[in-house]
Amino acid sequence: EAADGARFVQESGPETEDAKRRLLAELDEAAPPSAPLASSSSGLMPTTLQEMCARRPERVLVGHPFNPSYLIPLVEVVPGARTERSVVDETLRFYTALGKRPVLVRREVPGHVTNRLQAALWREAYSLVERGVATVADIDTAVSEGPGLRWALLGPLVNQHLSGGPGGMAHTLEHLGPPAQRWMDDLGTPQLTPALAAALVRGVDEELAGIDQERMVTDRDELLIQLIEEKRRRRSLT
Repeated sequence: EAADGARFVQESGPETEDAKRRLLAELDEAAPPSAPLASSSSGLMPTTLQEMCARRPERVLVGHPFNPSYLIPLVEVVPGARTERSVVDETLRFYTALGKRPVLVRREVPGHVTNRLQAALWREAYSLVERGVATVADIDTAVSEGPGLRWALLGPLVNQHLSGGPGGMAHTLEHLGPPAQRWMDDLGTPQLTPALAAALVRGVDEELAGIDQERMVTDRDELLIQLIEEKRRRRSLT
């Protein structure tokens, strides 16, 4: 009934292939043929999701919001092999009309774009803990009190460009490219073993000891709202 007469359908069921298969098949039957069918999947490929929809696979794609989705503007739009261009365009317009900031992922890759960027940072954070280079708390501080403040305003590549002054990105790459390549060559490739997982859990528990985590979430959300509103008022940051 919820999909009957809908102009756009957003599927946000459990992130398992069996659950997606059942739900998408039902939505494909129930929703009007003209309605795009977007899945919030963060891990399944849109072409795989299309195979679950026998009626109109060409209207299926991924529309992946970012947590907390009730605040964060980002939505990744990922078409599959059979997604029609008109469906992609309608999906981008729909999210934009809601005040979201959709980005189009032009090729299917595991994790789409944003989770891959997160995973790259997590991988090195885990490695630094495993190698005894820094504590969990110090790694969090290094990000939240350092580049994370700039990343909240502008992306990593624009920030890199601004670091180059008048010479921009070209100057940054010329002067920092060689050492950055050495750093990248030395990045870790940790395996999330039980011992490493236990060290990460223990480190976060120690970092948050005595802190009201419900209050932390409330404060985080309030500051996110203020930041998003302020960014929208400053056109150079949007």
